Amino acid sequence: MNILRAAISHTPRNPFLESNALVALADGGLAIEGGKVVACGDYSAVQRTYPHADVRDLRNGYILPGFIDAHVHFPQVRILGGLGYSLLDWLEQLTLPEEACLADTAYASMLATEFVAALASHGTTTALVFGSHFAAATASLFDAAERRGLRIFSGLVLSDRSVRPELNQAPDAAYRDCKSLLDRFPRYAVTPRFALSASEAMLDVCATLLRENPRLLFTTHINENLREIEEVAKLFPWAKDYLDVYERFGLIGRNSILAHNVHASGSQLGRLAEARASIAHCPCSNAALGSGIFPMARHLEAGVRIALGTDVGGGTGFGMLKEALQAYLMQRVAAQANTLSPAQMLYLATRAGAEAFGIENETGDFEAGKSADFVY
Repeated sequence: MNILRAAISHTPRNPFLESNALVALADGGLAIEGGKVVACGDYSAVQRTYPHADVRDLRNGYILPGFIDAHVHFPQVRILGGLGYSLLDWLEQLTLPEEACLADTAYASMLATEFVAALASHGTTTALVFGSHFAAATASLFDAAERRGLRIFSGLVLSDRSVRPELNQAPDAAYRDCKSLLDRFPRYAVTPRFALSASEAMLDVCATLLRENPRLLFTTHINENLREIEEVAKLFPWAKDYLDVYERFGLIGRNSILAHNVHASGSQLGRLAEARASIAHCPCSNAALGSGIFPMARHLEAGVRIALGTDVGGGTGFGMLKEALQAYLMQRVAAQANTLSPAQMLYLATRAGAEAFGIENETGDFEAGKSADFVY
């Protein structure tokens, strides 16, 4: 057994709901054995309980739970910094040409190693990752994460229209590739790119996969950009709004994590809350692409779950503390201004993601029995 001695902070409860959710230990002890948290508390108390444990003195720094990124794109690591675009122009001119390069399995494997190293170097131990449009490239991401020791949820990115032809896939072929991947990699997420690039046939494939495998996560984009929303309405004239496109196929539920939701109606917020779906808030990306200011106060009032994502490469880097700070700054100037507390920022970068993924009993804070995922 090992005891790490340092200043320790974590949020085992939701600080948006409870005022005393933050645990902050000026001289803390984190007891670890076999990769699991045994105890976390004041160092003197932990050391008395486990007097024979090896102690590592880390009092020159802080220990926090490993960060959890609720929305990030593996194929976009090399287009970081592409500023000056709005969403659809950025996709066409920067993102999709780079994503097409992952048809080269050697390049995809190299990029996967680079990507997971970037996550780890920023203290991210768990992430929900948009994979590639190519099955072999998506498998290389899972393999690279396993080698690095990271907890990755991901899946084949599904599109059959409105993207470059080499990124399109027939729905039946997409179904077969997804089945092959999820048989190999249990932390799988059904991942249509967004409604703009997924036909009704492709969304039906998503619905079939979720019916056959109820444990899987579902992730995609929603209400990010006003032009995007207009185009989705043209493609699905029968839908009352963007969310309705996904609802009609039974894709919205407890395991759904939708990125952005910058431009959401009250009706959509109510339905998301009722379904217990989660939103991945990506404040740096929302600012960099000029998408808008996320209405966090309206989401909280409606009871919608929120976690943080970096949205690399629409965002500005892999740092989750940076995202927490950007969330703070943008909420200060939001239409319904909201001053985030330190506890709320830490929660959004850690336990909130675990709750969104349904793994809050596994990671996200330092309660006994959880994985010893931490950043120093």
